[in-house]
Amino acid sequence: MGNKGKYYITTAIAYTSGKPHIGNSYEIVMADAIARYRRKEGYEVFFQTGTDEHGQKVEIKASEAGVTPKEFVDKVAGEIKGICDCLNCSYDKFIRTTDADHEEKVQKIFKRLYDQGDIYKGAYEGMYCTPCESFWTQSQLVDGKCPDCGREVKPAKEEAYFFKMSKYADRLIDYINTHPEFIQPVSRKNEMMNNFLLPGLQDLCVSRTSFKWGIPVTFDPKHVVYVWLDALTNYITGVGYDAEGNSSDFYKKMWPADLHLIGKDIVRFHTIYWPIFLMALGEPLPKQVFGHPWLLQGGEKMSKSRGNVIYADDLTSLFGVDAVRYYVLHEMPYENDGTITWELMVERFNSDLANILGNLVNRTISMSNKYFGGVVTKTGVEDTMDADLKAVVTAARDKAEEKINANRVADAITEIYAIFKRSNKYIDETEPWVLAKDDSKLDRLKEVMYNLTEAIAIGANLIKPFMPETADKILAQLNEKERDYDDLNKFGLRASGEKVTDAPEILFKRLDLNEIMEKVEVIRANQRAEYERENGIVAEKPEEPVIEFEMMPEITYDDFAKLQFRVGEIIKCEEVPKSKKLLCSQVKIGSEVKQIVSGIKQHYSAEEMVGKKVMVLVNLKPATLAGVLSEGMLLCAEDADGNLALMTPEKKMPAGAEIA
Repeated sequence: MGNKGKYYITTAIAYTSGKPHIGNSYEIVMADAIARYRRKEGYEVFFQTGTDEHGQKVEIKASEAGVTPKEFVDKVAGEIKGICDCLNCSYDKFIRTTDADHEEKVQKIFKRLYDQGDIYKGAYEGMYCTPCESFWTQSQLVDGKCPDCGREVKPAKEEAYFFKMSKYADRLIDYINTHPEFIQPVSRKNEMMNNFLLPGLQDLCVSRTSFKWGIPVTFDPKHVVYVWLDALTNYITGVGYDAEGNSSDFYKKMWPADLHLIGKDIVRFHTIYWPIFLMALGEPLPKQVFGHPWLLQGGEKMSKSRGNVIYADDLTSLFGVDAVRYYVLHEMPYENDGTITWELMVERFNSDLANILGNLVNRTISMSNKYFGGVVTKTGVEDTMDADLKAVVTAARDKAEEKINANRVADAITEIYAIFKRSNKYIDETEPWVLAKDDSKLDRLKEVMYNLTEAIAIGANLIKPFMPETADKILAQLNEKERDYDDLNKFGLRASGEKVTDAPEILFKRLDLNEIMEKVEVIRANQRAEYERENGIVAEKPEEPVIEFEMMPEITYDDFAKLQFRVGEIIKCEEVPKSKKLLCSQVKIGSEVKQIVSGIKQHYSAEEMVGKKVMVLVNLKPATLAGVLSEGMLLCAEDADGNLALMTPEKKMPAGAEIA
């Protein structure tokens, strides 16, 4: 065990109705950063995430996809796990509610709660929202629709088992009042108390009969265990809880969880239903439930129908894993919703990553190589400005830890980034390039380079939980090993005389917004096409513009027969001197070559004309244009704006082929 004891952290398990977007994936990155930080501190961390896989919505989606529910959730769970891995998340267990051991433990929990009188059989009648899998009374609806998601609801009635929530309500109210740290932020606690607990709790439906995709109730198999009793219990089944009294030693060590990290939209289930289930089982409550805000796309919730979805794998392909981790962790406020856009990603990448951090590391290593062959030496030749740099560096660890303890991850990064910002300022203050010109100041220059290298090394160690790959790259370039957490408030531990790398790697190369947005348009087009495919949407072809025209006098076939049209091949083309419009083409028609002058210079260059197969009026009476003989006419189409396009045969045709 780590010398600080155990630390058990969980995310909400993701529902397997489809691929999660970055707004959903943000949670796993935040949990990972906290888990990594706790490991760095010396805790024995157990970090659990996973997937919630049962329910009517999955059953319907699987049916629509023409596969079994298990095949459907296997695919989606694989995608969700892939996103966790793509974001470099260091979870210890990825639980699935279709895992055989979880299903068996849930059945035992249901049976025990029934046997002790907390669950009873009844019937439910109300308005049902399939996407939320929730029943509502008429008074709970908002404008006749689901109060949670705003979608249509339908009347439903079915036999069900219910949990006696009111039996434990007063005990829960008392617990929340005496444990102010239990629900965070405080605004979420106030919402739960005022909107749900104090007005009185209704008994909770905990089984269903209208669908089959769920964990069967052992003593009444036509019922399946309803979503929240199945999903929420993963936090204890995943570490070895057994309702019959045979819980594992690991469970006894790890429970209660230190932190449930969840989205603000499911705080009610985690701070009312879940603690009441635990009270009924006689188990301790989790130490804290933190309901984080949402990450919105330009101020809106992400949805495929809106066409504004941003996925983690698309982000990492354009920006890299650590850049995405940095953005979602640093740009998310503690309590209010955050915003992500492609444009903001580029802006933060260039300013915070390329400029502040990447440029600092590159400049420091490059100067060490330029002035001292990469050898970093401590000389003790100090100046007054050194003290402030060291004060900022040595204070960062405790400031970051304080923020992590309060789940203020963005603020923790800001405290660590103060090291990099202060180091950049230190370069401006000390002006190493000036010191290098004076041999009498070389020992001072060595001290400056040592201080910069030491500051960056400590900053890299502290930033590792948030940007693990970047931290490792920095430490490798500095020729530094990872330091113990207890040493990260101490300045000067780097051995004097050690070399940095000969060739610093650019950590973050500045991005061009236009280039990124071109790639984003391709991503969006692919997403639109996928959404239309999934929903059977056939895009209407836009009507092409037409040009109205006035009919000329009719001609007879004999008139038309006088015109001879053939396919010609342009073998040579030149601009007509002193003409802005004319090109002179040598056109091969059969074995004959005709010279044809055309007013198409503004639409085609002489070079691109060569090799084209074109339609030619070959028996037009020769004429002289701008002093050059023309022996025919090339046929063109012209639009309302005067743009020309040569008429060319649709299929491959030999020069001289008749056009009839």
